[in-house]
Amino acid sequence: MTIKTIDVGALQAVKDALLSQLSPDTEIILTEDGQPIARLTPIEQPESMTGERIPDLFPGIWMSDDFKDPLPDEFWFGED
Repeated sequence: MTIKTIDVGALQAVKDALLSQLSPDTEIILTEDGQPIARLTPIEQPESMTGERIPDLFPGIWMSDDFKDPLPDEFWFGED
């Protein structure tokens, strides 16, 4: 695995360069005043995530008939 360090002050100027360097075997450590504060790593997408909905994935779960109705003003204004 490759590890790179970059000061946060320089981040804005090198954002595109940083993102282009990310790969499955590379992580980038962001530092501020020489101290590590964040790690950039690519997101790994599970092979099973297709974005398709699976009917009855959780059988027995139901949705109330008023699910799509607007919430009452009491909810938004914190009134009891």
